[in-house]
Amino acid sequence: MSSNSKSNPAIQSVQSIRSAKPTPGLRERKKAKTMAAVQMHALRLFREFGYQATTVEQIAETAEISPSTFFRYFSTKEEVLITDNYDPLLIAAFEEQPSHLSPLQAVKGAILSGMTDMSAEELATMRERNQLIMMVPELRAAVLNNLTQTMEMIAEMVAKRAGRKPDDLAVRTLAGAVIGVNFSAMLYYAENPDADFSSLLDEGLSQLEAGLPL
Repeated sequence: MSSNSKSNPAIQSVQSIRSAKPTPGLRERKKAKTMAAVQMHALRLFREFGYQATTVEQIAETAEISPSTFFRYFSTKEEVLITDNYDPLLIAAFEEQPSHLSPLQAVKGAILSGMTDMSAEELATMRERNQLIMMVPELRAAVLNNLTQTMEMIAEMVAKRAGRKPDDLAVRTLAGAVIGVNFSAMLYYAENPDADFSSLLDEGLSQLEAGLPL
């Protein structure tokens, strides 16, 4: 819902972004903490009973919240795996990228900065979520819808930086290409869980930047 090393300027910008990210407010931190806790309990239940057999009521009970509270954070069971809180951080990181970078370089630097800042626990959770998403047909369909929304967000970011409209074909093509790289990395990561997802994104976006040489 979810998610690149480039030339030296981008790598340098990643290091500066880490200290430049805005600190979330108390409400945002509480929401993120609750969502992360629910996702952790849901993953444990999915692991124990299987995704299909696990109900929203079971997840809520295990997380010690009511079903109505669950639906305040996630509108469906699928969203427990699809939804995350990284979009605002990606936008902030993108806006902090140096002005001399191209839109693609800026997107790449912003994505890499988010991956660099993830804890070992967050990375482990992401790995497990990714494997489930790729294995369960309805989850894979749901993540495609989520990636479409992310593509629109990236198009808005790029359009603002480039002084163009979000529905400009060139802007949408760039945003779509970035999402394509992300999805291909997710597929590879699901099949090769020992791989490093950040490195996969780095390599994929570097190939995109180089014109996709084969």
